[in-house]
Amino acid sequence: MDFYYAHGNDAAVALAEHTSGSIEEFAVLMNKKAEELNLKDTHFITPHGLDQEGHYTTAKELAIIADYALNIEKIAQIVKTKTYTVSINGIAKNIVNTNELLGYLDGVYGVKTGFTNGANRCLVTSVKRGNMDLICVVLGADTKNDRTKDSIKLIEYIYSNYQMIDLKFMIEDEFDEQVEKSKFNIFKGVNNDVILVLEKNDITLYPIKKGNTENVIVETKIQNEMSAPVYENTEIGKLTVKIDDKIIYELKIYTSNYIPKKSVFDYYFDFILNMGKYLRIEI
Repeated sequence: MDFYYAHGNDAAVALAEHTSGSIEEFAVLMNKKAEELNLKDTHFITPHGLDQEGHYTTAKELAIIADYALNIEKIAQIVKTKTYTVSINGIAKNIVNTNELLGYLDGVYGVKTGFTNGANRCLVTSVKRGNMDLICVVLGADTKNDRTKDSIKLIEYIYSNYQMIDLKFMIEDEFDEQVEKSKFNIFKGVNNDVILVLEKNDITLYPIKKGNTENVIVETKIQNEMSAPVYENTEIGKLTVKIDDKIIYELKIYTSNYIPKKSVFDYYFDFILNMGKYLRIEI
């Protein structure tokens, strides 16, 4: 059985022309997607990535692109496949993935090798071990061996020196504690029963250096005194997450209920109730 190593630059061109009619029009779509992903240092000219003036990206933004692509099931399946057999004119051909870390280094499940004269040897690697999922990007290596060694060093350094913490639990625990102990004074309000809600967020796990959990601080600041009326969805505080005194997240705290201002009748009923405390009817 023959083995083939291919990057499919011609296939990329064919797909671009089929999708948009031309390479130029396909590049328009690529750059639109780059804007959607908030990529500030990426610009596409070609669908295959060969050297061309005006076609560029960065290591960081390649990682963002890879992260986005890995959420597409078909792409995730392809990049983790080591070999695949196809039939060409009735003859079986075994296509081999050029990612040298796939099937070699623990936890590797993608993503892409690359080479051009301008970029030299490149490798974008996705790795998952336990609850830590990372993407490593190495660009500009002189040889395939260099990119392999550099990638392994970076990956092993991260897993040796970092751990994941459940930031979602820490945030919810702090917020629930504050909700339980918060007392409010709503001046001229019909009551002081403010119901709090935290800004929606997708925070779950977060990487920190091992042994650094004591430097993770979650704190809240809430405005406890307000004048009525207090409307629903009024921002009255913030929850802040700091690591080594650096703010990494800020979430807004809102009211989820409406507290109207007292009317003349409310004051009248308050007066009657208060008077009742001092009156005693004897029969």
